[in-house]
Amino acid sequence: MKFIKLLFIFSCVLVLTSCGDNEDEVFIPKPKGYFRIDFPKKEYRVYDSLCPYSFEIPTYAFIDNDKHLGADPCWLNINFPKYNAQIHLSYKVVTNNIDSLFSQSRDFVVKHQVKSTGIDETVIIRDSAKVYGLVYDISGNSASNVQFYLTDSTHHFMRGALYFNSVPNIDSLKIVVDYLRLDILQMIKTFKWKN
Repeated sequence: MKFIKLLFIFSCVLVLTSCGDNEDEVFIPKPKGYFRIDFPKKEYRVYDSLCPYSFEIPTYAFIDNDKHLGADPCWLNINFPKYNAQIHLSYKVVTNNIDSLFSQSRDFVVKHQVKSTGIDETVIIRDSAKVYGLVYDISGNSASNVQFYLTDSTHHFMRGALYFNSVPNIDSLKIVVDYLRLDILQMIKTFKWKN
């Protein structure tokens, strides 16, 4: 009996001493969370059309023609409906205007510099396929985090840009940007010009 009374008194003292002053408690809001994103396995298929190029696209994407006013027949959109994203591709024939095409491509990248925290460039050289170009990785909350161009330097020029149909927020989009960047690199690795 004495043991039970002693245990009861000890429990009461423990409960009362564990309650601290309210002044010592600091409440911190939980950080903003984002939904978990499950990515499908990387599988690719060849995209080939009447246009003077071919490349591989992921099986979870589909291609349609660019329907904007002034779009050429070989301008395409690679759509990723699950991620609300698109890669816009615009093709141009080179007619002694390669410097102008390089400049326009660079201007599109520079427009995103206002919201970016940095721009990294990766050089593409695939001599065997005559595919040369640059990949621009644009950090921060810019409208397009990955842009690129490909050319054979004499006849063909292709420009591409990854866009999301949402407000740019790199905190939530970074994982998807990184995932789709691998698809862009696969496209570049398998890109071929037609004779």
